[in-house]
Amino acid sequence: MTTRWLTPAEQRAWRAYVAATLLLEDAIDRQLQQDAGMPHLYYSILAHLSEAPERRLRMTDLAERSKITRSRLTYAVTRLAKDGLVRREACRGDGRGSVAALTDEGIAALERSAPGHVETVRSLLFDRLTEEQVGQLEEICGSVARGLQGDDGERAAADEVPWRRRSSPPCS
Repeated sequence: MTTRWLTPAEQRAWRAYVAATLLLEDAIDRQLQQDAGMPHLYYSILAHLSEAPERRLRMTDLAERSKITRSRLTYAVTRLAKDGLVRREACRGDGRGSVAALTDEGIAALERSAPGHVETVRSLLFDRLTEEQVGQLEEICGSVARGLQGDDGERAAADEVPWRRRSSPPCS
């Protein structure tokens, strides 16, 4: 098998991508820790729950939306539950499943931290891009994400996605 080395242009793009994503994630984490006392992952979990019907999601669905393993999600939800921001519930109709539900305290924490989070994302990312670049960023990141998740027809990559489970019955 021959190694397909990156071209100089690809190498520059790759290194710029890695630097930007690491720096951006670090800045967002620092802002959320300072303003809300939680890492970006926890904020994202609260945000996903706030957008879900009845502010509840089956844990497997929440893991997939959060792009993390189920064990990492369990740890995060346990911590958020300890802080009173979410509640774990049994999945009605499926004794094996469980649901994460956003509490009123969780909604309040999200509402308090959202303005600072949005300002950080805007100032560090979107204020530096043209409208055309925003569209390109969405297109590029969407294409990469679809490929990594197997949404583009490539099942090999999807089989390696740790948060994917073949099928979970819906909670009633």
